Amino acid sequence: MSRRTLTRRQFGSAAAMAALSTALRPGPAFGGQAATDKLNIAAIGVGGMGAANLKACEGENIVALCDVDRAYAAKTFALYPKATVHTDYRTMLEKQKDIDAVVIATPDHTHAAITMACLEAGKHVYCQKPLTHTIFEARAIAAAARTHKVVTQMGNQGHSFESIRVMKEWLDDGAIGNVTEVHAWTDRPVGGDPWSDFAVRARPTETPPVPETLDWDRWLGPAAFRPYSPEYLPMKWRAWLDFGTGPLGDMGCHIIDPAFWTLDLGAPTTIEATSTHYEPAVASETYPRASIVRYAFPARGSKPPVKLTWYDGRLLPPIPAELEPGRTLPGSGALLIGDKGIILHGSHGADGVRLVPETRMQAYTRPPKTLRRVTEGHEGDWIRACKEGPSGTPPCSPFEYGAALTEMVLLGVLAIRVKDQRLQWDGPTMRFANNDAANALLRSTYREGWTL
Repeated sequence: MSRRTLTRRQFGSAAAMAALSTALRPGPAFGGQAATDKLNIAAIGVGGMGAANLKACEGENIVALCDVDRAYAAKTFALYPKATVHTDYRTMLEKQKDIDAVVIATPDHTHAAITMACLEAGKHVYCQKPLTHTIFEARAIAAAARTHKVVTQMGNQGHSFESIRVMKEWLDDGAIGNVTEVHAWTDRPVGGDPWSDFAVRARPTETPPVPETLDWDRWLGPAAFRPYSPEYLPMKWRAWLDFGTGPLGDMGCHIIDPAFWTLDLGAPTTIEATSTHYEPAVASETYPRASIVRYAFPARGSKPPVKLTWYDGRLLPPIPAELEPGRTLPGSGALLIGDKGIILHGSHGADGVRLVPETRMQAYTRPPKTLRRVTEGHEGDWIRACKEGPSGTPPCSPFEYGAALTEMVLLGVLAIRVKDQRLQWDGPTMRFANNDAANALLRSTYREGWTL
């Protein structure tokens, strides 16, 4: 894959625009050892997605595990009996000096604080998507990654897929001409599974006792204190404004990623959202059942302006006339509309990418492969870059890119909270030019004892 330079307009801040080829080159190889040696990896948040991330790292030394929910993490703890077990990541970083790299898979609201601590400790970091909970945090983490020059990767694993590279090669080949519209969607928050159904409700009034196996205070992290409820965890926190980022934050970094990367979208100029009812007694605590978010992106060099529309809650875009009768859109996916054709793909990494209609796909002569392929998997791509050191190839989704993608997604999440208003985004100043209520949501107030 060719490395990209994010322009000032694309990311929005001069400080955030250092080129990937220089700012994100890894620092010295771990311990000064050769690339054939194993990394000492720690993981924070190992009961859910962190367990899958660790499995992909099993060729390395898993030396430390940290989780505030001992019951939820018990199965993962048992898989790595040689690893030390911690409840507080700060204690782990302070006391365990053999750690080279850290995998972070905690709820969204704790990503930034934990990631910052690991970066400042000089550790290579793999953090799940979205990289942060707020736009301010995304800017801060991107800057810290540049400062500390460690190897970073955001956990949007589809960015390592073959299909996203194939789609870019088709677009560069002019397969559908100039793209001016993108439609992206997900069935969440009514996906039908425990991880894809999100609550829409008021804050619980019941105050059951905190389980003995859970450190509730550390689970809350920087968020304002509230009594424990099983309605928040596990796998339920994405619904809540204080902890998650809703369907768009959850899936946008997967589904919009292909368009954001292949079209060099960068920062939008306007964002507006509408949604189902947003009553203060209910939706001030959780995201709505369904929403539509509209982004406008300016021209980028020779590329024309793009309008991108996001749909969730099982809402779908208009069906293209070119789609064959009886052929349905996937539950999650995207359409790219060009002046010479249409591309349809599924969820992660442009999975199942095809030209529409299928007769066009069959007639198309595919261009040669020109982009670097990731053969080790997403976590493996990060591990490889950690070992290669400064002379090697950076991973495919470092924080410089991941923060820009996260910021774009979070602008839409924020627009949902001030719905039915067109927000004018000024990226260089990190401010909305026309809405103080929206500006107040760019960052959150951390609880006493927590800093970024």
